[in-house]
Amino acid sequence: MSATSDPAPASTGHDDGTPPRRRLPRLPSSPAAGFLSRPAAVSSRRPGAAVLVIHGFTSSPASMRPWAEALLEDGYTVSLPVLPGHCTSWQDLARTPWTAWRTAVTTAYDELQRNHARVYVCGLSMGGALALDLAARRAPAALALVNPALTFANPTAHVAGALKLAVPSVAAIANDISRQGQDEHAYTRTPVAAVEQLGRIMRQAAASLPGVSAPTIVFRSTTDHVVPDTSIAVLDRRLGTPAGLRRFVSLENSFHVATLDHDADTIFTETLRFFDPATTSGV
Repeated sequence: MSATSDPAPASTGHDDGTPPRRRLPRLPSSPAAGFLSRPAAVSSRRPGAAVLVIHGFTSSPASMRPWAEALLEDGYTVSLPVLPGHCTSWQDLARTPWTAWRTAVTTAYDELQRNHARVYVCGLSMGGALALDLAARRAPAALALVNPALTFANPTAHVAGALKLAVPSVAAIANDISRQGQDEHAYTRTPVAAVEQLGRIMRQAAASLPGVSAPTIVFRSTTDHVVPDTSIAVLDRRLGTPAGLRRFVSLENSFHVATLDHDADTIFTETLRFFDPATTSGV
């Protein structure tokens, strides 16, 4: 579920003539809560533009909130939903089919598209896979992906369907972050049944890559303990987006959850630049 935030009043500036500072709408106090928010400023810098932001497997909107806030600050309407089976218990996630995640992001995208001329999509890890699958079925203005998950690092994950009854859960894959003091608010256990579903959405996304034509920027951590390099290789080889409309940005100082890591500002700045219509057309 996602919460809708009412815009807070925009600042009118200071007596000394300095420009007003844009204020964010009142967002949910919990970093793990989802939201749908519109820019606080009455005159938005991005009229008719919205962004769907998708978190990863076993994680929460907390992993994406700084990215979402940067987009909101720049004038975009932003939707950051909680994916089904997340932010409750790992047992709930174990009962959630991959189609529920797919339906949730499609519904969120369609909701934005009804009121916005341009809808962009951001995704981290499994959120990147969901974004790619969505882009093959819709027509987003552009994609921004951080360490998108299209292949498994651990071969055992391929037999999760056979293991799930004997091994209900395994150790968490949470907080692969180099920067100290960060928390993506992920589950403390990973349900094996959900790993099987993760494999299905990854295969679906990989198969859909030739049908993706949206301009795409991919941020890749040089050290990632969750998503292997084969995932990026598959993306680069199969993606239908023309070479001139795709960019790959290396993140030298971050692990998997790079949106909370040392290179987060690079992600935010380069995403805003890439999403600007003046630059996207000539990447």
